[in-house]
Amino acid sequence: MYFTHADEIWAAHPNLRALVLTADGLTSATTDEARLTDLAERIDRRQSEQAEAQMPEIAAWREAFTRMGLKPTQYRCASEALLRRYRKDKSLPSFHPLVDHLNHVSMAYAIPIAVFDVAHVDTGITVRPATGAESYETFQGDIENPAPGEVVFGDAAGHAHSRRWTFRQSARSAVSKSSESALIVAEAHHASAAGDLTAMEAELKTGLAALGVTLGSSALLSESHRLFEF
Repeated sequence: MYFTHADEIWAAHPNLRALVLTADGLTSATTDEARLTDLAERIDRRQSEQAEAQMPEIAAWREAFTRMGLKPTQYRCASEALLRRYRKDKSLPSFHPLVDHLNHVSMAYAIPIAVFDVAHVDTGITVRPATGAESYETFQGDIENPAPGEVVFGDAAGHAHSRRWTFRQSARSAVSKSSESALIVAEAHHASAAGDLTAMEAELKTGLAALGVTLGSSALLSESHRLFEF
């Protein structure tokens, strides 16, 4: 399988950097409450210092959304949406030990993280403009067709595993209790993205191992190193 970004994405977003990892043994994952508490404290400190729009990671994603012709206050990247929700309630619903942990890491770094059950991905994922023929499955069970040009996580069978890049993920490949293997993707555009994603990689390797998840390969992607095969 593979993960990559299309040429059109790099042309429009040359500062993009991505961290990709694989994980197995998800059915054995358990919650690490101590790590979630530590991450929550880091999130609280960040939010006490800055509003989401002032965080350089979020500001860079807002600029990316603007370049795509989207209103960044209407369509927010996943990390901003999580942070804004967390600021109100100081908690998030629990879904799965892996997903819960990744949500907290995403908020601590203000960088969107997507996780896909690879059993429901055909051959691989390319972040690319949609053709208009892709199918996207909502969490309500509806099927949508992204408009031509909309950035999606598309697989070889024409499934869109996200809408508007990092705005909303598809139910088709969402991690569940029966999921065994996953692809994890974190993407950023800000000036220190490469260094921050390197730090996130170290954090995820330690944190996910503590959950009982088996980590596989990982890579940092840039315009000169675009393809991750696993």
